[in-house]
Amino acid sequence: MQFYVIADEHTVTGFKLVGIDGEVVESADEAREALKKAFSSTEIGIVVLTEKIASSVREEVEEFVFGHSFPLIIEIPDRTGPMEERISIRQMVRSAVGVKV
Repeated sequence: MQFYVIADEHTVTGFKLVGIDGEVVESADEAREALKKAFSSTEIGIVVLTEKIASSVREEVEEFVFGHSFPLIIEIPDRTGPMEERISIRQMVRSAVGVKV
C-alpha cells in the first residue's frame, strides 16, 4: 500500500523528500484527473490532498469518500496553514471527548 499526494508544488516536493510520490496540480481540472489516476491504481492506499485542492473538487472527494472505503483520503493544510473554516483535529477530539476550552 502506497501513499500518493495531490497538492501544490511545495507540498509534493516535501513529500517526495521522504519517498512519497505525488502529482502537482494547479487547477480543479488537474486535480480531478489526478484523483481519477489515484483511484484507479491498486497500489495506492492513501491519497493525501491539501485542503485547498480538496475544496476545489469537493463534490468528487465527497462522492468517493461516501461511496468507497479504499483508498483512504486525507486532507492536510498546505504550507500557509489550515483554512479558516476548517475545524482542527484538536478541536474535533476535544468536542468528541467533551472537553471544553
